[in-house]
Amino acid sequence: MPRKILFITTDQQRYDTLGCNGGQVARTPVADRLAAEGIRYERAVPQSVVCMPSRSTIITGQHPSTHGVWMNGVPLAVDAPSVAQVLHDAGVKTALIGKPHFEPFLDPFAAFAENRFADGEPVNGHRGFDHFEAATHGVAGNLAYARWMQKNHPEAMGGFYPVLDGALEVNAMGGGETGMPQLWTNPIPKEWYHTDWCADRTISWLDTLGNDDDFFCWLSFPDPHHPQDVPASELGRINWRDVELPAGYIADQARREAVLDAKPAHWRAWYDGRLVSNYEAPANWVPATLTEDQIREFTAYNAIACELIDEAIGRVIAHLEARGIADDVDIFFSTDHGDLGGDFGLAFKGPYHVDGLMRLPLIWRPAKHRAITPATVSAPVGLVDLAPTFCQVAGLDAPSWMEGSSLPVSDDDAAARGFERVLTEWDSNLFGVEVHLRTITRDNWVCTTYLRGTTSDGTDGELYNLAEDPLQQVNLWNDPSAAAMRSDLIDDLWAHQPVQQLPLATLVAPV
Repeated sequence: MPRKILFITTDQQRYDTLGCNGGQVARTPVADRLAAEGIRYERAVPQSVVCMPSRSTIITGQHPSTHGVWMNGVPLAVDAPSVAQVLHDAGVKTALIGKPHFEPFLDPFAAFAENRFADGEPVNGHRGFDHFEAATHGVAGNLAYARWMQKNHPEAMGGFYPVLDGALEVNAMGGGETGMPQLWTNPIPKEWYHTDWCADRTISWLDTLGNDDDFFCWLSFPDPHHPQDVPASELGRINWRDVELPAGYIADQARREAVLDAKPAHWRAWYDGRLVSNYEAPANWVPATLTEDQIREFTAYNAIACELIDEAIGRVIAHLEARGIADDVDIFFSTDHGDLGGDFGLAFKGPYHVDGLMRLPLIWRPAKHRAITPATVSAPVGLVDLAPTFCQVAGLDAPSWMEGSSLPVSDDDAAARGFERVLTEWDSNLFGVEVHLRTITRDNWVCTTYLRGTTSDGTDGELYNLAEDPLQQVNLWNDPSAAAMRSDLIDDLWAHQPVQQLPLATLVAPV
């Protein structure tokens, strides 16, 4: 049986940006077709809502408290287990092209291996990959895309939005027509932008393989993560003034702030600009100043990034079809976490376990020889389940160090194999501000407990009934009518924590 896996990820993409998931702004016919031909997961949940911990979960099949990457800036251990290594050792050719982010990018001295590989340079099996070409947003760092741009198109390097400001904080500088932070008009030609580059380099690597070769190719697009600086030539795709505000945005200020006040204190503190707990949003920006037009313009730019990704994926799949091997390939599409996207009057991401960040697009288009019937799975699944699934597709047993299970192919399969709950973690400790969350998603409920830290005495939390309150605006944590459900979910949460847990005492400031 062929063992060919194309694993496609984006960065910070909301569930509702795909047409197959009800999205109305971006046109995503390629992803929609994959969903129609395969399995679409209604509630795929990350084990962390920030990049490095989530990506480390994908490659290890472990929760953050096991693999140890508890926050951005904390590198994955050099000897950490890797599903790519498992596949490589079984004779599968492996490549990662695009954004890895298991190690910090802010690395001028190239202390981390990811930042040392030149364009096309042999990687000697780094984390199990035979081939490794890295990119991030823009041309920061010493990654392969940045080197390619410097070599071939140095005149276009200055068009990208400067992600960080002079103090190495996330830049609050505004752009576009509304002055929205992290928004920018980029004059770079579309063909030189990192989205097309990732697709081009993937096609080039696939062309080094024979049609009978087994492969695992992780195609990892840096977009639609902020900054939103897509090529200016593409901005005419969507008129931001025509974009509807997201359903999770609360237009009435008094009601919006009342909803925030019913949540734990760090929600309102961040909204008012009194708390910045990590590097995920501009430190010098007050979310309460976010305007409706800024949300519309940001949403439009984000949707354009999603359209460009969809078209790039289409080119890769068309290449597989031209080679006559597309039907032999298991294609997976997902992301590492979502984006608040205007929900609750907030943007970007942070320590908030709600759908904007927690509900992810996930599609598996199985190879034809598997004879798997297309389906929609409503049971909750996690990104921790991807690594075991890749092993199953390759005909291998999942190693004992993986903490997930291979993805179900139907709700009946999910019920038979006990897919009931998904766990999510958050730990941050920056500038003396500690936030520690543990969350369970189960039975259309989301329950988040708060461990003692700077922002909590350990007694508060969040509880949402997704069936009755899909926008998660009514916190039932202190509602007597939900007390029994809260207790049951908390007991279940602690009963199913990972066996290996990183002690909170080990948390230090990120690199």
